[in-house]
Amino acid sequence: MNITLEQAESVIAAAKKQATELKTKMNIAVVDSGSNLIAFVHMDGGWIGSVDISVKKAKTAAWFQMDTKALTPLVQPGQPLFNIEHSNGGLITFPGGVILKNSSGEIIGAVGVSGSTVEDDHTVAEAGAGAVK
Repeated sequence: MNITLEQAESVIAAAKKQATELKTKMNIAVVDSGSNLIAFVHMDGGWIGSVDISVKKAKTAAWFQMDTKALTPLVQPGQPLFNIEHSNGGLITFPGGVILKNSSGEIIGAVGVSGSTVEDDHTVAEAGAGAVK
């Protein structure tokens, strides 16, 4: 099962609302379970350099079926996934990518957010994920 465009647009709207509340300008990407881009928004004034990062965070979360925040400790020097970010055309393994699940608990995609601190990115991504019902 994959996320629908309507669901992806709800994720974007919820994430934008949270970003506005945090007074940040974000890039927000939504991918389906196969990491195909479904929806994207670049908020006015957001960093252009974060466009690619937001997409890669979403893809990373979808490919590994976990939030990128969970990957962060595993990719540090001496850890089992050190240097994995160099695979798959480049991964982003710090917070801001969150998996999306339907009401049955199936992974239907992921959202990736970039444009502020990694803590804000993760908070905004979680807000977007909360819009999926």
